[in-house]
Amino acid sequence: MRYRLAVVLALAVLLGGCSRSEPRPAPAAPQPAPVRPTPSPSPAERLPGFVVLNDLDPRIHADIRYATPHNFVGRPITGYREPLCLLTRQAAEALRRVQDAALAGGHSLKVYDCYRPQPAVDDFVAWSKRPDEQQTKAEFYPDLAKNRLFADGYIGAPTAHSRGSTLDLTLVDEPAASQPPYRVGQPLVACTAPRGQRFADNSIDMGTGFDCFDPRAHTADPRITGTARDNRRLLQRLMTDAGFVNYDREWWHYSLRDEPYPDTFFAAPVARSSVG
Repeated sequence: MRYRLAVVLALAVLLGGCSRSEPRPAPAAPQPAPVRPTPSPSPAERLPGFVVLNDLDPRIHADIRYATPHNFVGRPITGYREPLCLLTRQAAEALRRVQDAALAGGHSLKVYDCYRPQPAVDDFVAWSKRPDEQQTKAEFYPDLAKNRLFADGYIGAPTAHSRGSTLDLTLVDEPAASQPPYRVGQPLVACTAPRGQRFADNSIDMGTGFDCFDPRAHTADPRITGTARDNRRLLQRLMTDAGFVNYDREWWHYSLRDEPYPDTFFAAPVARSSVG
């Protein structure tokens, strides 16, 4: 009996030891999250075969309005990270030939807009659906209802600009006169007003300001006469000779006839990293 009791006690001690949980290691101290660099556009977001126009031809002036608040929306537009003119190489090289011809006549080109990313177009569409946002109506569409801008063809979605071979531009005298900076909140004057009254753009007189949503901005509008009509014809001849085609509702709008991406609308931002 004593022997059996001893055996039972021994087994109890042994089983108790086996069921005791193993000690757990202390939890590790939390590690700080790694610092990740700001991502650059992925290969799918890059612009194949595009260049920064100023790199190819630094003689051409630039006033990239959608990177600033001086445009028909009244603020910088989505997708314009830097005030650059990006174009397909074919369009940029053709434009360099236009610049050569313009300089021979005492003028220089000035670009307002070049490649326009699809997110910028989406921004325009969203803005058009907010009727209360009309901060710059007095300058850019003084005689047109905002809800007519798309219907009348002044803004397009999608737009040829997103294909990379379309641009908005004008001519300036060379050497170019200085241009006063635009100040948010300054009094606005209709883009259809005489040259000496509307915004003091250093463009030669084209009859209206840039991005003027009015029939008088149509390239061949019969109300535009004299010097302004001659200047429009000069720009059209220079651009046509280099292979560009004008959009007849906007004297400033031209597309390369043989563009390399006729069916592709790109979304990469306007930034040097998009073409690097």
